[in-house]
Amino acid sequence: MVSLKLQKRLAADVLGCGKRKIWLDPNETSEISMANSRQNIRKLYKDGFIIRKPNAIHSRFRVNQRHEAKRKGRHTGPGKRRGTANARYPEKVIWMRRMRVLRRLLRKYREQQKIDSNLYHDLYLRVKGNEFKNKRVLMEYIHKAKREKQEVKEAHEIALQRKTKAAARRARRDQRKAEADAQKKEEYIRAQHHAEMETQR
Repeated sequence: MVSLKLQKRLAADVLGCGKRKIWLDPNETSEISMANSRQNIRKLYKDGFIIRKPNAIHSRFRVNQRHEAKRKGRHTGPGKRRGTANARYPEKVIWMRRMRVLRRLLRKYREQQKIDSNLYHDLYLRVKGNEFKNKRVLMEYIHKAKREKQEVKEAHEIALQRKTKAAARRARRDQRKAEADAQKKEEYIRAQHHAEMETQR
């Protein structure tokens, strides 16, 4: 039997694969053995005497099936865990995600002018101080803070109105009193003048 080691090596080099991927037609060994250059090998490949075997399929079916089951929570019990809870899902990652979510919400509210810069700064520091565990709690606090601020503003306006009314009332009362005093004084002077006239008669 003719040795085709050279032809196999050349074919592997020409086709850019390993020698184990090269198939040489057993019926055309004599013609293949004549090929001693890369050009001849290319011609034989074109004629179909030399073939590059297809890559073996490495199926992902079982892996995909396993991942799908894991998404449902299977195969994740105590017997499958190697690291600590903190190693598997770090607390720092949870903290960073929460901070980013809450700060993004605050930024959005400030840009939409739902909160002013003072409230934003106050809430930013409260978020950093771990006061809100999620977005819902923060939103509830914002609504409550805005409502309280509005109530304080309304109470201040009502107090100002009352103050203004009281001042106006006091001014009117003082004016009436001054008018009454002036009238009494005038009456007293007139009465005195009348009495003097009577004594002169």
